[in-house]
Amino acid sequence: MTRIIISGCNGHMGQVLTDLIAADPETEAVAGIDVVENPGRTYPVFTSAAACDVDADVIIDFSHYKAVDALLDFAVEKKLPLVLCTTGLSEEQLARVREAGEKIAILRSANMSVGINLLMKLVAEAAKLLAPAGYDMEIVEQHHNRKIDAPSGTALALGESMNEALGNEYHFVFDRSQRHEKRDPKEIGISAVRAGSIVGDHSIYFAGPDEVIELKHTAYSRSIFGKGAVEAAKFLAGKPAGMYDMSDVIG
Repeated sequence: MTRIIISGCNGHMGQVLTDLIAADPETEAVAGIDVVENPGRTYPVFTSAAACDVDADVIIDFSHYKAVDALLDFAVEKKLPLVLCTTGLSEEQLARVREAGEKIAILRSANMSVGINLLMKLVAEAAKLLAPAGYDMEIVEQHHNRKIDAPSGTALALGESMNEALGNEYHFVFDRSQRHEKRDPKEIGISAVRAGSIVGDHSIYFAGPDEVIELKHTAYSRSIFGKGAVEAAKFLAGKPAGMYDMSDVIG
């Protein structure tokens, strides 16, 4: 049984995690950390990480970047592995994460979906075969109209997987509206759509002479990120210090 502390337990993803962990016979939520009080949880909730005195095997964090520093201190002090899902971290915070990774196991990924992380492997393999054969590569990502950043971190991570597989010889192009020239064969185009309530849609196109190969992932619910985090927590519990990501989880 993997005993889990949920940081950010009273947020939307905290509720998703609470339900997913309760339904998984291999996991148990033993405590939560959140500045917002919610007496309806089946486990004790602490308003700060430092106040949490419950024994656990791992922490899953879906909180806020402002809470990450204190959480890192707590995880290192208690020697607890940490699945870090909070986004928007500063460069200084990322440096602190890497420093903490020398003392505890930390798993951090651009996207916690198991499917997306499998897709990253698939597009890398496709790029190695198709790019040298002259296929153009394009990524189109779609999200809801409330998403502020563009392109998505996942689209960038997919592009980086492809570029790394090709020796980092390619560059990203995000906007062609001011360009009046032929497409550079060494570019990876990334386009963003913001509309309606789209949870998340990523399509990767490999376009060659007279044919197009498309690899696609569609998220219908944010619960896929929670499911990935729970699998990551089960994987990370008991692991030695170091930095991990979802590619380690899916093998």
